[in-house]
Amino acid sequence: MHRSPILGTRGSPLALVQAHKVASALEVANRWTADYVQIQVVETTGDRVQDRPLAEIGGKQLWTKELDRALMDGEVDFCVHSLKDVEAIRPREINIAAVRPRGDVQDRLIGADSIDALPQGAVVGTSSPRRKAQLLSIRPDLEIVPLRGNVQTRLAKLEAGEVQATLLAGAGLRRLGMGGVGTPIPLDVMLPAPTQAVIAIECRGDDAMTASMLTIIDDRTTHALIRAERAFTAALGGSCHSPVAAYAEIVDGKAHLRAQILSEDGRDQVRDEAVFECGDHETPKRLSQSMLEKAPDSIRSLFGAR
Repeated sequence: MHRSPILGTRGSPLALVQAHKVASALEVANRWTADYVQIQVVETTGDRVQDRPLAEIGGKQLWTKELDRALMDGEVDFCVHSLKDVEAIRPREINIAAVRPRGDVQDRLIGADSIDALPQGAVVGTSSPRRKAQLLSIRPDLEIVPLRGNVQTRLAKLEAGEVQATLLAGAGLRRLGMGGVGTPIPLDVMLPAPTQAVIAIECRGDDAMTASMLTIIDDRTTHALIRAERAFTAALGGSCHSPVAAYAEIVDGKAHLRAQILSEDGRDQVRDEAVFECGDHETPKRLSQSMLEKAPDSIRSLFGAR
């Protein structure tokens, strides 16, 4: 590449922090000078529309479609995403070329020391169907209300008393220098969203030069694990309305995938897990199918199953 590469990103504070982390990693790996990578902010519909839950206005593509257009039109060479905000099935022309080492996968509860410590009938703000269902499965008395916006906006709404508590991803808080905020929720209480805490870098599928450049900073172990999680999610056939959690990690040299699917009100849920070799994407698919087979209609209907 005979010019500085151009990185496309959303403009939220967290997105910019993540973009600068990727740019810095590339500059170090390629022995480029600081600020050699150009960062171009692309405004997304998801950032513009803050008054409705994402699931009501188009789902995860509202974080990606404008960045995809900039990528395919050649305005940027690659894009940086929080992978949990990227659809499980992507356009064939776009490739996840690299991922960075996974951050803190736990959700953080802000406003109480634990879920059990929340007052009876407490108002909790979250626009995540997964978090809503998981909370209601533990505490059906809670009132869950939509809460959109970046980390700072949501914390400001909590401070203003619009809600009594909220949930945020630990990785995002740490990346913003707010690692002490909130109480981590154990994974046996609340599994994260598939690919939570992973920064992904996408480029055009036919751009071998950029893909080769990005591969230098790819964390192969994380990449193998997120592919298993995404294979599981894609096989479920759900939408952004579908409460699903999944987390894969290496245990004794093999991939260990834990997963959970729930009804919207959290009353019904199915949990299961599988152990398999890294690179095996068929076992995660079979796990999703077996979980759907065991699920009641309240869950199956959310994933297109009957």
